[in-house]
Amino acid sequence: MVQEVEKSSTMTESSKDNLFKVDSIEEDFVFNERVVEVFDDMLERSIPCYKQVIESSARLLVKFLTPGDTLYDLGCSNGTSLLAIAGMLPDDCGFSYTGIDNSAPMLEKARLKTELFSKQDSVSYLLEDITQFNHPGAGAIILGYTLQFIRPLQRESFLKSLYRCLRPGGVLLLSEKIISHDRRLNREYIDIYHQFKKSRGYSELEIAKKREALENVLIPFSIAENKEILTKCGFTAVETYFQWFNFVSMIAVKTV
Repeated sequence: MVQEVEKSSTMTESSKDNLFKVDSIEEDFVFNERVVEVFDDMLERSIPCYKQVIESSARLLVKFLTPGDTLYDLGCSNGTSLLAIAGMLPDDCGFSYTGIDNSAPMLEKARLKTELFSKQDSVSYLLEDITQFNHPGAGAIILGYTLQFIRPLQRESFLKSLYRCLRPGGVLLLSEKIISHDRRLNREYIDIYHQFKKSRGYSELEIAKKREALENVLIPFSIAENKEILTKCGFTAVETYFQWFNFVSMIAVKTV
């Protein structure tokens, strides 16, 4: 399904991520119309093992969801990952999928993709502030590279609200960019990540400028810090299920 979503349109120059080839950065990174047009290319070239994380997440969801459950994707952007997961899970279980985002342009693109793949019956979208999430009875909640954009002082109260809205036995899947508090490891992980981006066609200038734009917007925690805050919010089982250097995916389970 990931491949099907990607093949829905031919890559053109306008859909390629060239946002940071300009000579200066005029603002912090925001999910505006310009980002919407290049977002799929940006994901593919900026997030290591993006497809593998989606596939691994779907395998876990099969184990924890029950028939009729609703899965929420918070910060769903243009719906690519949510549609991919919906395509990997069984159709006969009556699952519902709801993507939530505060970017109207992103959701417009998501709805177009959903129509293209005839998923309107099971996949829907809400224009909401995810920090105000209040949808009780959720079977699963996905935070895909989203928590890192929420201010650190707000994260605990936000995660507590997600915990309250999950049904007993429900799960939170969290994917994040992380830091290491070992200074050498942190430097090496960052260097390996920059080499990855260069291998995907980004120049040194583009890498530096995107890092500058994200500096005050994306604030990563370490694995230990993420585990600590999730445990503090009530989750009894918190484990890593995928890691690539400074990118990690974690599952947090609410006690039955």
